Amino acid sequence: MLDLLPDLFDHYPDQLTLLLNPWQSFGAKSIFYGEVVTVKCFEDNSKVKSELAKKGHGKVLVVDGGGSCRRALLGDMIALNAYKNGWEGIIINGCIRDAGTINTMQIGVQALGTNPIKTDKKDVGEVNVIIEIAGVSIHPGMMIYADLNGIAVSKQSLDLSILQ
Repeated sequence: MLDLLPDLFDHYPDQLTLLLNPWQSFGAKSIFYGEVVTVKCFEDNSKVKSELAKKGHGKVLVVDGGGSCRRALLGDMIALNAYKNGWEGIIINGCIRDAGTINTMQIGVQALGTNPIKTDKKDVGEVNVIIEIAGVSIHPGMMIYADLNGIAVSKQSLDLSILQ
């Protein structure tokens, strides 16, 4: 399967909400989905690092970085840790760095762009709180679906067997 969202919106138009941001896709896994875990932080990726150090099978970390592109909230070392811990993907409302290396990893990553500058580490941020991205409230435990067409959220898991 090369595309997920067009078919999902065809079958579940009333159960999905599209996150209208200029997303860029990174990582070698262009289609990913899973249960939402949230982080809210601003130019400090301490909470991103600590969450992705945990087991993440079936989960996607959704990070509200306030849309700031002055610092990168994800780099290759943290992304590699996420991959090793089984995370399905990472969505950053902000920037990443080490894009070339992340593109070689079998993990899905979407972000607003890239910036080579790392963040300060002050251990500031919130985990598993309701966040808002592109005017959409995203709650921990929701489902998120991403591919090269964009990112969408749903209040519950959707039956993907209809797509086969």
